[in-house]
Amino acid sequence: MLATEGIKSILLSDPLEIFNSMLHDIENARDYIFIETYKWGNDPIGIKFRNLLTKKSKQGVKIRLLIDSWGTYVSETFFQEMIQHGAHVKIFKKFRYSINFFSSNHERDHRKIIIIDDTISYLSSLNFTNYNLNWRELSIRIEGFLSKSFKTVFQGNYNLKNTYKFDKQRHTRLLRNGAFLIFRDVPSVVVQKINRKYQQMIKKAMNEIIIESPYFLPTRNLREALSNATKRGVDVKVFMPYRSDVKLANILREFYLGKLYQSGVKFYFYLPDNLHAKFLVCDNQFMISTANFDYRSFRYQFEVGLFGTDPDILEQLRSHNNITLSESVEFDYDKWKNRGRWHKIKERAIMPVRHFL
Repeated sequence: MLATEGIKSILLSDPLEIFNSMLHDIENARDYIFIETYKWGNDPIGIKFRNLLTKKSKQGVKIRLLIDSWGTYVSETFFQEMIQHGAHVKIFKKFRYSINFFSSNHERDHRKIIIIDDTISYLSSLNFTNYNLNWRELSIRIEGFLSKSFKTVFQGNYNLKNTYKFDKQRHTRLLRNGAFLIFRDVPSVVVQKINRKYQQMIKKAMNEIIIESPYFLPTRNLREALSNATKRGVDVKVFMPYRSDVKLANILREFYLGKLYQSGVKFYFYLPDNLHAKFLVCDNQFMISTANFDYRSFRYQFEVGLFGTDPDILEQLRSHNNITLSESVEFDYDKWKNRGRWHKIKERAIMPVRHFL
């Protein structure tokens, strides 16, 4: 589907479809393959991608992998044959022991991007593991000029000499390419570009807001923006899994739901499995991002988001959301209001560590 000149995009939600699309494009790569991801499993999916990349490295294709040390389950030795044929693999931010051990080691590379031959790029919620084969994901495959911008995003992290000390302003500089903007976040209490863009989008919305996120732990400013949007008559819908893979986040989110529901925000719980898609639509604007709607993504993680107004992408996002809606149930306020005292105690107890969930 072609809407913006020079761009061809398709949204995929089923993990197997996403993996097969990626494998097909990697198989056809002739020049280079750059991958930045949070998780890589030592399982059939991780091995299948490793083996194909090894094959491409033997063919002379330039391979660069950047994999987070927290999320991943493999080391450089897992890619040994590939490396022997010229591929480069970096494990991002290995654990270090320091006075601020807990907070510094939460600073993770949560980005999930692939760039192939300056022509094809993926921005995805999907990790390279079997773990999420039954989840509902969101991946946008793009053909066209945006690949060079995503290449810049990748190289920014790949070339970091010190992942703890670097110029945060330079590494969060907005990338403008045609009608699209690419937002980059790095761990920071102050510089949170995606969070602030979300707030701007929500504040300008006049008709509709759609949010899909596996974890819903919104900052105070985002909660106020959503509440104020409903007062303007905006139809605000938030989708999350009935049960995500993070149990503490499932408990803590209950603290926020009732008051926002009373203000007019509509909540829906996706039933089949984990809803892992991450996007925001506000009227004729969208942001597809690797960031979750929570404190941890905004404060502690390297994230990336694609902002635009492309009507074709908006149509695909709404189509994706219609399917999510058809497999979801509405938030039961009465049930929430009558939840047990022990549950409320757990919500309060977890609150101090909300930034790390």
